[in-house]
Amino acid sequence: MFPYGIIVVFYFKENLYFWRTGGKEVFGQCCTLWIRMAALLVLMISQLFITERLSSGVKNSMLVTWSTANKTESVVEYGLWGGKLFSHTAEGDASVFIDGGPENRTMYVHRVTLTDLTPAASYVYHCGSDAGWSDIFYFTSLNESVSFSPRFALFGDMGNENPQSLSRLQKETQMGMYDVILHIGDFAYDMHEDNGRIGDEFMRQIQSIAAYTPYMTCPGNHEWAYNFSHYRSRFSMPGHTENLWYSWNIGPAHIISFSTEVYFYLEYGLDLLFRQYDWLQADLQEANRPENRAQRPWIITMGHRPMYCSNDDGDDCTHFQSYVRLGRNDTKPIAPGLEDLFYQYGVDLELWAHEHTYERLWPVYDYKVFNGSSEEPYVNPKAPVHIITGSAGCREKHDGFIPKPRDWSAFRSTDYGYTRMRLINGTHLYLEQVSDDQYGKVIDQMMLVKEKHGGHAWR
Repeated sequence: MFPYGIIVVFYFKENLYFWRTGGKEVFGQCCTLWIRMAALLVLMISQLFITERLSSGVKNSMLVTWSTANKTESVVEYGLWGGKLFSHTAEGDASVFIDGGPENRTMYVHRVTLTDLTPAASYVYHCGSDAGWSDIFYFTSLNESVSFSPRFALFGDMGNENPQSLSRLQKETQMGMYDVILHIGDFAYDMHEDNGRIGDEFMRQIQSIAAYTPYMTCPGNHEWAYNFSHYRSRFSMPGHTENLWYSWNIGPAHIISFSTEVYFYLEYGLDLLFRQYDWLQADLQEANRPENRAQRPWIITMGHRPMYCSNDDGDDCTHFQSYVRLGRNDTKPIAPGLEDLFYQYGVDLELWAHEHTYERLWPVYDYKVFNGSSEEPYVNPKAPVHIITGSAGCREKHDGFIPKPRDWSAFRSTDYGYTRMRLINGTHLYLEQVSDDQYGKVIDQMMLVKEKHGGHAWR
């Protein structure tokens, strides 16, 4: 039985860059990535992807994940590019996943860790067993430098129907433009449909991205079915929280992924909301220890449903009393929101999706704008910057905006597209929005400059 889904996970380290030539930004070659407590970065191959996982504490490692319909051995054969093909073999194990639909379809999810990888080296690999092997894929391992300058593609809300941005993302991934992919919730639309076959199809669609580049995720509302079981089982993120919340380090940044859905699906347990909040607080405290913030000055969060948006659909982010922003007062005990927590610990950039649009906000806290200055709003701002990038394309098409933007809304677009981000160094972060409707045109740009990081930077 050939594997019909594969995932690979990196333990990475760092060193990435792009350079300027002929007046154009050209993305350079990935070197490495490091993740503080054994986090996973994920790449996918027709349900195969690679992820970085820090939880095991093994450096220079990659986790490969894939699925099969029958129980088989879990094997990855790999070797250095240009060397002896498949000179190394790694074995792992498989867990059983039973879809909650009427057919109770069973699949086996395989996970294999590749260890002792040479930093900044290119590898080829395939996975499976003697019962059948995947195609051959490749990746570049990462290294440890905190001066490494990684390049990201950011998006959310991509389905297997109308995945408008997918072909451009596939092409750019194959060109080596990205070191990490951040998928900010909502996959396939929906993974559980047709007894999980829609999820299978989606994982195959993103294979040409996720089998080559770490593919990091967070859950969205479209993963709700059967207590998020497809999301929990198909992906392999860092830590031991079934992919719901985790953090990892790369270059000069500490990146935190979390679930906004704990504020909405209370039938799955209010305790998840409080467990996540306590974990977020502890993780932010650790990231703000002086020695840690000095090495990784940028703190970036990614969650599906935004705190703010100027859309016209009545979603949570359109209301002043946003659950994600301010919490819920209809629970016992009262559920705390996240805006004050993120502000207290000096989160620099907050990445969101859910709205099928792109929106860049001015630095904002408590519904008030805190620009660095009128001339340079993103130079030493006095509040976090929010980016909403949920326009990758799905069957629900576009969302709309209210006619008059809110005071904190700086730029917005209904074009299908995705976001590129580069962590240049500890003080400069560059971000741009790509319109797929306009054939890859860059329609928005931002350079965020922070000479001081942390909660004290707001004063």
